[in-house]
Amino acid sequence: MSSISPFVTFQPGRGQSAEAAMDFYLALLPGSRVISDQRYGADDPGPEGSVQVAELELAGQRVRFSDSFVDHAWDLTPAVSLWLELDSGEEQRRVLDALAEGGTVHMPLDDYGFGPFGWVDDRYGLSWQVAVVG
Repeated sequence: MSSISPFVTFQPGRGQSAEAAMDFYLALLPGSRVISDQRYGADDPGPEGSVQVAELELAGQRVRFSDSFVDHAWDLTPAVSLWLELDSGEEQRRVLDALAEGGTVHMPLDDYGFGPFGWVDDRYGLSWQVAVVG
């Protein structure tokens, strides 16, 4: 069966860390879990112990993460976001506040005519659009 899921690449040479981001997301989103976590070894091209590729389940969705051993000219961008639907406004506020800490708020939590919504880039550069179901 075919499937599609996000793959997020961090650049340790720019101070980014897949491990730090993954730990943050796992603590932030209840019910999330590590599916697999493969690290670079001593003879691999990436820094030993950094994330070669890891797969997490976040809010029921599989997302892959990696620390690139190549310093790319590009970075993460809000042109592509993770869309997160939560069950309550209270949970939405909690999650948005945590994501916004040390990050960038594109649209603060408000009702934009389609329900409560907020859009932020977190401290790791990943963009999140957060809404309430229903």
